[in-house]
Amino acid sequence: MRAHRTKDPFHVQAVLRHRNITNTMKYIHLAKVLFKDDQKYISRVAKNAKEACILVDARFEFGTGEYKDGGKIFRKPKHFVED
Repeated sequence: MRAHRTKDPFHVQAVLRHRNITNTMKYIHLAKVLFKDDQKYISRVAKNAKEACILVDARFEFGTGEYKDGGKIFRKPKHFVED
């Protein structure tokens, strides 16, 4: 499930073409229940170099390579989350 892999609700919403973020959040909740999500990281997807730079500036680090949809996953430990 893409939600389990990325943890980025806006990326999941775009890929699934949900018009309403509420539908996406239901999907993400289901992924958390199925996979017993206890990760200690927060993840985001960058689709281009500009988005990657923004994530790096926000203390995210490169997590994995390129996927079929063109995104790259960045992550940072939850204890670094300031928002």
